[in-house]
Amino acid sequence: MKYSKLWLLWLIIIVVLGTYFIYVLLASEDKTVFMPGELTSGHHQIANNCNACHVDSFSDKEAIQKKCVECHGEQRKKPFDSHPRAKFTDPRNADLLSNIDALYCVTCHTEHKPEITQSTGLSQPVDFCVHCHRDVGKDRPSHEGMVFDTCASSGCHNFHNNRSLYTDFLVKHIGEAELLEKRIVPAKEFSKVLDEIATYPHDRYPVKKLTRKDADYPDTLQITEEIEHDWVSTKHANSGVNCSSCHMKTENNKQAVWVNKPDHQACLKCHESEVKHFMQGKHGMRLKSGLSPMTPAMARLPMKPKSMNSELGCNSCHKAHKYDLMNATVDVCLDCHDDKHSVNYTQSSHYQLLLKEKSGDLPEGSGVSCATCHMPRVQVDVSDWLRRVVVQHNQNSTLVPAEKMIRPVCMSCHGLEFSIDSLADEKLIKNNFIGKPSIHIESMDMADKDNKRHLEETGGESF
Repeated sequence: MKYSKLWLLWLIIIVVLGTYFIYVLLASEDKTVFMPGELTSGHHQIANNCNACHVDSFSDKEAIQKKCVECHGEQRKKPFDSHPRAKFTDPRNADLLSNIDALYCVTCHTEHKPEITQSTGLSQPVDFCVHCHRDVGKDRPSHEGMVFDTCASSGCHNFHNNRSLYTDFLVKHIGEAELLEKRIVPAKEFSKVLDEIATYPHDRYPVKKLTRKDADYPDTLQITEEIEHDWVSTKHANSGVNCSSCHMKTENNKQAVWVNKPDHQACLKCHESEVKHFMQGKHGMRLKSGLSPMTPAMARLPMKPKSMNSELGCNSCHKAHKYDLMNATVDVCLDCHDDKHSVNYTQSSHYQLLLKEKSGDLPEGSGVSCATCHMPRVQVDVSDWLRRVVVQHNQNSTLVPAEKMIRPVCMSCHGLEFSIDSLADEKLIKNNFIGKPSIHIESMDMADKDNKRHLEETGGESF
């Protein structure tokens, strides 16, 4: 009798657990119960979609590698990858793979292992460079005696994109002032190049100025004067983008229907590059994975309590109909973010520059907003013959490591040495760059010494 009760209890436990796991697998959005360990801050939002990374097999490295490239491949290739896969498939470097298999992202970025994962997502020991660069001290006397756990320190080397820190670039910018004479970010040019963008739907949205009388919303809708005023004062109305352009939706070749609250798919019709980048970043990656939109409650950074349940999409920042870009570059950021860096922004000299630009005391592009640094204006290939300046809507793009911000952001206004020192100063970053860096990184000093030695050895031939 005693054993019968135990068997019955065991059976009940099995049935309950089995039912629970089946429910989670088939019906629940939260599938984190199946994870072997916590995900990194870069991926934790998509923990409920295992297929975002795992497709055929959880151990199939090629399949996982393909998924890594789908999301991060563009960032690795452009503007320059200092350790591309091709470098290690070259037979001359085949012996290096016996030390560290650099053909796969997961060799260095293994998920589900928080106990060995660093803030950059690296799960290798920080001295992993020694596997290939053991003799660097012989080639670079300036590196003699250095330990290998300093290679990836701020202001030194970046494994994937070292274009702000390689020697000849450092040498080129030696002696630059802290503040450059010309301090302005690249101008956006979408409206100026519309005629040259082949993918823009010119047949549906002819580029012409629209008035209130042209608004083509259904007669059955009651539209307020505020909405009409907001729309007619935007670049949308000035460029021929009518109500139906965003609100009419067609699926599976069916008749178009009116949608009261368009999502990012409506923006995709004209702003393909911006939406693509948005869905690569933390704000939009859940949408790309087929999950519900991100909310600030999901973030690991401190967020304001009042915004915790706000769903993030294009209109979260741009606000439907009005599209106030000045509001989108600061106010909406501070509506959510509550970390020290964000809170201190309005006390910074950067913010004062923005206020002067807004009042007309400084030219357009000379103010520094949240978006100026975290969503910089960059050049992208629109076609084989056209490049244009767009706002990088993937706010992760220049976030980790911080050196990625140097060329597209800091050097629009500051000298290279000042930029390197500033981004290496954690206290300065927390107070949002109020003041000057309190530390100095020796990268440019070392580059200068190496260059002088090289000039002496080669009789004047620079790097």
